[in-house]
Amino acid sequence: MPDPAPDRSARVAILGGGITGLAAALRLQEAGVDWRLFEATPRLGGVLETVEHNGYLVERSADNFLTRDPWATDLCERVGLTEQLLPTDPTRRRALVVSRGKIERVPEGFVLIAPQRAWPVLASPILSLAGKARLACEAFVPTSRDGADESVAAFARRRLGREAFQRLVQPLVAGIYTADPERLSMAATMPQFVRQEREHGSLTRAALRRTTPTDRTESGARYGLFVAPQGGMQQLVEAVVAKLPQDRLRTGCAVEAIARLPTGFWRLTTGADDAALGDFDELIVTLPAPAAGRLLRPLDEKLGETLTEIEYAGCSVVCLGVEAAQIGRPVAGFGFVVPTVERRRLIAASFSSYKFPGRAPEGRTLIRVFIGGALQPELAELDDDQLTQIACEELASLVGLRGAPEFAFTARWPQRMPQYHVGHLDRVATIDAAAERLGVELAGAAYRGVGVPQCVHSGEQAAERILTRLAVASPQS
Repeated sequence: MPDPAPDRSARVAILGGGITGLAAALRLQEAGVDWRLFEATPRLGGVLETVEHNGYLVERSADNFLTRDPWATDLCERVGLTEQLLPTDPTRRRALVVSRGKIERVPEGFVLIAPQRAWPVLASPILSLAGKARLACEAFVPTSRDGADESVAAFARRRLGREAFQRLVQPLVAGIYTADPERLSMAATMPQFVRQEREHGSLTRAALRRTTPTDRTESGARYGLFVAPQGGMQQLVEAVVAKLPQDRLRTGCAVEAIARLPTGFWRLTTGADDAALGDFDELIVTLPAPAAGRLLRPLDEKLGETLTEIEYAGCSVVCLGVEAAQIGRPVAGFGFVVPTVERRRLIAASFSSYKFPGRAPEGRTLIRVFIGGALQPELAELDDDQLTQIACEELASLVGLRGAPEFAFTARWPQRMPQYHVGHLDRVATIDAAAERLGVELAGAAYRGVGVPQCVHSGEQAAERILTRLAVASPQS
């Protein structure tokens, strides 16, 4: 027998118009269920935003997504965007790291935290002889016995040694999470390496048994798995929005309070006059965890408190357009990451026009410099002119940038990156149990992944759980 159809008379409220909320709305729309989406800001897309400026196509946050997990690529197929997806330039698929003031290539096959080939590491100038010797002993390091969650820093130092952690792991991880690795959870951020240690006793042995020749030549992140829409990440947002009834999308509408009525309906209100936005059978909250916690605390104090315990870090992105001739020492990759031991004022620099075509006019280069993060939060709060000066000074030192940029602007993301600290998975399990008891769906980057595919999947899973409940409650069932 076919699955029972959901109750199409039910109404679902979605709080938050980022990619998570939009993915949830599309899934409900496909199932024929009535829904309304409420977004506090004037625009949809959340942190995903593409700005056009004199021929430059500038991303304010993420500029690509991974295809390793299928959720974002599946979404692109459903909204007719597959043919618009661009791969990264195959000639530049390598990771670079600053080492003692110079930009060096991360050894081939060193992926985030796992060495897959011995010779590139031994030949690299990044590690000292002592650091290389310690890394070479990884296969003989005893496995963890207690199974407790461990910080990325503790795990990497234990398996790879202090120097490999400082010079390779820390900057590569910071380039993804803008986090403090002393607090970042291995189990929540890189569980595959925890499993590899447990199953194979060594990251090196696990990598050699599981990788392909292509895997062993790439370094840092798997750049061959990155894609982006031709028109930028906002093209994905616009493609999803185009599939949705516009009268169900409410922007500039901040939900100020949520009440659970004796009838079981959710009542949403906004503004000082407590204007009602309507009553709904089901509720999906895709807001950042602290905002979700503040709204849900009156309904479940423990749930609200636990949500607000998820910490966030901020970052400022300085976007620079320069003439290609202004760069005295062009990099041979998509950009570089910077270890904290280098004592510099940036986390990383990404050369967007090296990654994908159409990001800068002919003869120009688009660079994005990331400043702040969990380890240097005070820098992210400097004014635009100060941030631009830092970006230009650092690039002058590292890549020989000369002269003033053609244009510069700063994208600020204060407290927007959730930090998966040690114990995060236990905290999320507590949140899940409380949310299930309350009957609310929580989705977004705060829980099980910060990437675009994970956010899409989170929103779709929330929608699927609601569809299951509506099907069970439907008279047709």
